[in-house]
Parts: sequence; C-alpha cells; structure tokens
Amino acid sequence: MTNNLVSRAAVFAAGLLLSASAFAAGGGSLQHAGTDVGDKASLQRGAALYMNYCAGCHSLKYVRYARIGEDLGLSEEEVQGSLNFTGGKIGDHVISPMSAEMGVAAFGKAPPDLSVIARVRGSDWIFTYLKSFYLDESRPVGWNNTLFANASMPNPLWELQGLQQPVYGKRTAAGEMPVEGFTVSQPGTQDAAAFDQTVRDITAFLEYAGEPAATKREGLGVWVILFLAFFTMMAWLLKKEYWRDVH
Repeated sequence: MTNNLVSRAAVFAAGLLLSASAFAAGGGSLQHAGTDVGDKASLQRGAALYMNYCAGCHSLKYVRYARIGEDLGLSEEEVQGSLNFTGGKIGDHVISPMSAEMGVAAFGKAPPDLSVIARVRGSDWIFTYLKSFYLDESRPVGWNNTLFANASMPNPLWELQGLQQPVYGKRTAAGEMPVEGFTVSQPGTQDAAAFDQTVRDITAFLEYAGEPAATKREGLGVWVILFLAFFTMMAWLLKKEYWRDVH
C-alpha cells in the first residue's frame, strides 16, 4: 500500500513548492476556490484524497492523525483504516514514507512539507494550480502548468480530470505563445463539476491543516456573539430600570 501511495503521490513532489523559489514562482489569474472549512464532509473527502494522492511524498508535520480524527468527526478506526497508511500510531504526526534521500534521488530536492501551504499561497492558488495542468511535449515529464510555468511534475489528478491540451493565443513580441484555454483530448473519470469539487475538497483540507484551530474557533465565535448580544440586552434592561424614576 505504501509503495502504491508513493508512486501515485510522487507526481506532487517536484512541482508543488519544491523550494522557497517555487513558492514565489508562478503567475496568471486565480480561480475562486470556494472552500468551507466548516464543511466536515468536504474536509473528510479532502483528507482521503490528500492521503491517497499527496501523503506518499508530502508530510503534514504539524498535524497529528488524532487531531484530524477529532476535528473531522472520525473515529480512531476510521482514521487508521482510511487515512493512516504508514502503519503509525493514532497520535503520530502525518509524516510521508518518502525520505529526504528518496526525494532528492527522484526529484533533485526533498518534497516539502505542506502543513502551511494554504497560509503561504492561499486557497485560490492551490485550487487553480491543481486545475491548470496541460500536456506539453517540450517538458521533460510531458506536462506544464499555466499558473506555475515549467512545473517539473505531471498532473497528479489526470485520471480524474482527463488530458488537457493547450489552446494558444497569438504570438507575442517576445516570441511567446500564451495559453489562453484548454481542450480535453481524453475525458477523465469525473466531469468538470465533480473534478472542481475534488480539487476544492483537497484545497479545503490543506486550508484546515494550515490552521486546525479555525474549525473550533469559528464554532466558538457563534457562542461569543450570542453571549455579547445577551449581555448587551441585559445591560440595556438594567440601565432602563435604574433610570426609570429619573426625569
């Protein structure tokens, strides 16, 4: 199982934040992710997708399996059976089975930890990046990305999305031909709406991983607002009572 995860998730390693320079690279307009970290069903799906397509190479070293289970409403059995493929304990951090040496040998650099990718790049960037792969025979792996030009990885979700061919615009003064859109030469197992939801779920999970306390903080915020509203009403009634006989 681990070897299968490594082979499937290895496509994530070379292009998505391989180094600090990779964080700064990229361009193009961003699509709105529309994530909701309060949607536990989305987070649960995103967690499963991440563990199957990403965790073979990328760790989430600041997050424990137990915390994921607690926040996402999953039992220990569900976490260990569906999310933890490394054989670790429920209290372990999410550490990829790919060692730094394996990453360097395969990609030239160790795959980075993705714990805070959503906080560094933003959810819209992740969402757009995962949708922006297209076939490009000029690249070593045969793929490119409109958001992160010359990405060194193939599309990790191509079986779901399908194979995208670029639609080039007019050649610029610099001799470049910008990609203005895509055509699908081979459909994937999901239609466009379903694939958007898949990418949104992965993005939501990474957004959650960047700040796990956000789910509880937002829930607590509702009660704080209700308390303040109640306190304000009580204070107003008390003031009205004190000043009743004052003319």
